[in-house]
Order: sequence, then C-alpha cells, then structure tokens
Amino acid sequence: MKTLSLIFALLFSITFTTAQTSEGKNNTSSIHVKINKLPSSNGHVILTLHSEETFMKSAGIRTIKAEITDGKIDVNFEDITPGTYAILVIHDTNENNKMDFQPNGMPKEAYGASNNNMSFGPPQFSNAKFEVNDEDLEMKIIL
Repeated sequence: MKTLSLIFALLFSITFTTAQTSEGKNNTSSIHVKINKLPSSNGHVILTLHSEETFMKSAGIRTIKAEITDGKIDVNFEDITPGTYAILVIHDTNENNKMDFQPNGMPKEAYGASNNNMSFGPPQFSNAKFEVNDEDLEMKIIL
C-alpha cells in the first residue's frame, strides 16, 4: 500500500511540475498584415489563414473580415502556433462573402496571396507559404 501511495504521489508531482513549466510559456505568434492601395473602398476585405490541407479546399484556419479605411487595411492574426501557413485575400466589393467570377471563369473581384506571387491561374500553396516560428511576422499583400 505504501508503494502504491508513493507511485501516485510521484506521478502527481511529475504532472504538476510539467503543468507549471509549460503554463508560463507562450508558443504562439501574431501575423500582422497590411494591404495598401486597394482598388476601391467599396465592401470589405476577407483574409483567410490556411494550412496546406485547407488551402483552396475549405474555409481555412482563421478568417478576418476587415473594414477598409482610406484604401487600406491593417489586421492581425493572433495566437498562431508554429507551422507552415499561407494567407488568401479577397476584396469583397459587393459584400456577399465570396469570390465572384465572370462567365469565362475570371475573378470579378481583386484577390491576392501571401508572398505576392500572382502568376496566371489560381494561387498555389507552394508559392504563398511561409513559416511561423516563435516571432511575430509582418507582411504586406498586394491585390
């Protein structure tokens, strides 16, 4: 019985010690995004943070709907854990919360992606990806 009590006490103290050492750490970062020179001040801008698994496939990890002020936006994605991400941006001029397309498949609204590599065709994760470590990031995206 003493041995069993000693084992439980030891396990409890190890668990408590581990909880205290990890509790004080903040392993997250923020991503500060600026977009200047928007085509117009109509509507709002939708920014979505994606992993490779969600990029161009689903809603994304985080979404921010930003109001346009003087043709610019300035937003933060907070508490982002380390990893590889990409950001997609849509200037939703008609405020229907989605990208609109012309009959030929071309976008009607301005869009962009992190790293500003806008070749022909839809954005690719390999061109837009960036690493989040333990430091805050700042990026400018061009639409």
